[in-house]
Amino acid sequence: MKKILLIEDDLSYARIIKNFLERNGYNVETADSVKNGLLEGKKEGINLVITDFRLPDGTGLELLAQFKAYDKNIPVILITNYSDIGIAVKSMKMGATEYITKPINPDELLLTVKEALEEEAKEKDNVKKTIGSENYIVGNSEDAQQIEKHIQLVAPTDLSVIILGETGTGKEYISKRIHQFSDRSQGPFVAVDCGTLSKDLAGSELFGHVKGAFTGANETTTGHFEAANGGTIFLDEVGNLDYESQIKLLRALEEKKIRKIGSTQEISIDVRILAATNENLQDQVKSGLFREDLYYRLNEFSIKALPLRKRKDDLMLFAGQFLLESCEKLNKEAKEFSKEVVNKFLKYEWPGNLREMRNIVRRATLLENSSQITLGVLPDEITNKRSTSSSHQTVKALKQDEEKNVIQEILLANQFNKSKTAEQLGIDRKTLYNKMKKYGL
Repeated sequence: MKKILLIEDDLSYARIIKNFLERNGYNVETADSVKNGLLEGKKEGINLVITDFRLPDGTGLELLAQFKAYDKNIPVILITNYSDIGIAVKSMKMGATEYITKPINPDELLLTVKEALEEEAKEKDNVKKTIGSENYIVGNSEDAQQIEKHIQLVAPTDLSVIILGETGTGKEYISKRIHQFSDRSQGPFVAVDCGTLSKDLAGSELFGHVKGAFTGANETTTGHFEAANGGTIFLDEVGNLDYESQIKLLRALEEKKIRKIGSTQEISIDVRILAATNENLQDQVKSGLFREDLYYRLNEFSIKALPLRKRKDDLMLFAGQFLLESCEKLNKEAKEFSKEVVNKFLKYEWPGNLREMRNIVRRATLLENSSQITLGVLPDEITNKRSTSSSHQTVKALKQDEEKNVIQEILLANQFNKSKTAEQLGIDRKTLYNKMKKYGL
């Protein structure tokens, strides 16, 4: 029986979720704070963590970071309000498996839990080796056609490619499509989330280690680069790599050789590197956080994945694809979106991009009992004609008592990247520093 840890400070709400999951065959342990959640999470046998975002002594993001540092393979589901949607999307970058929004629909919760546990069983090492891009939608807009031309142009080459774009814009899909149309298409495609690699173990994860190389190294392991030999490795959020790992990566690129941690022998590799980031790597180079020589070695060609709000011509193509997939998975019969829903979709800003759309369409499909998706099954975030996403609010529009909370949440979600936080808040860095000083952040 799979064991789930539920962290929720509303005890009545926690009891309802616990009882529901236990009726569906799961063993559920509960905690009501960050502190107690961490204590429970370090016990043996926890297969999945479900945590509320807002807790008495911290946030779900703090828990997420702690759990991923302790065990990067454990799936974590974040529960949020829709006003926290920007934070929820950012949690994906930090390694969250999925997020669900309140009020929780029982069927949606059960589906999300099943998918998370299936993923855990299928990919214990958190490396995705599926190469299919059959669900990739090229799009009809001029910008979309230009992206496709670039993919077809660079795919047959062996150039390293950086794919730029916001979280949730489909950067991994683009990388899979490049692999699919390359001469390496019959070789492995290995995707690595660099954002989940701890500084201490990044070298081991990427290049492997020999038995006895360090405390806990009980056997010789194969790293991601060796696993990708003859194929393609996709380094998602490459800007999160620590400096030492950057040096080793540069050497692997230039010399086509790697060395396992603790070994004196070199291993020749034949791997094409695709990288992705939603950070400005040039800014990181200027600040000394990212090696300039590695940046230029990775950036032999670049592709920009567009945010959904700039793809209005293609928006309903994506929505239709997600509706088809959701109906097949949930055994539903909704065939289309009502005109009112289409209008709302086109007006919405989609801060979470394709991932947010997929979640909204899946939830709507689950709730809808007719052949058409209607306004009644959409979240208030869309039907209220405004986005309350904290990542799209400007500081000037907030009352003082709300201002501190929003700044604190976005700083935390961005891991105190002040440039990015200032941009999302609609203020300059100097103003942000003054606000942080004012509120003691």
